[in-house]
Amino acid sequence: MFLVNSRAVIERTLNGITEIIVQTRNKPDGPQRIELPGGRIEQYESFVSALIREVKEETGLNVVEIEGEDTRVDTVGIDPNFEVECIKPFGAYQTIKGPFDSVGVYFRCKAEGELLKSGDETKKPRWIPIDELRQLMNDDPLQFSDVDRAGILFYLKSLK
Repeated sequence: MFLVNSRAVIERTLNGITEIIVQTRNKPDGPQRIELPGGRIEQYESFVSALIREVKEETGLNVVEIEGEDTRVDTVGIDPNFEVECIKPFGAYQTIKGPFDSVGVYFRCKAEGELLKSGDETKKPRWIPIDELRQLMNDDPLQFSDVDRAGILFYLKSLK
């Protein structure tokens, strides 16, 4: 099995404190984990479209700004039989060992609206201060989803 994902690091600053959204997912075939919003890209869906859809489904929020969006180009209108999107994401990942192979991109973004209590196969989407995120990762990195462990470490490293 090979999967392609679009994932969100949704940031806000409130009273001088930077926070991001995390949520809890309890997959039928695995333990409950903390993760970032995002998910599988549907066939021929763009990274940006998938990001916007997944954030809305899982958190109820509307993406209003995507870092790197100004780099986006596509080939729409050049050849009606073949179109490609190219964009600079915040980061990219590839699994290098595990039960399935996946690649994906992380987008740093901002979103507005009211958080859902539970979303599409998720629950408790919530804002978490970066210091608390860092502490949770230091205390027990296995409480985070397999894919998002690296994404969160990459994000935290970018803040230094």
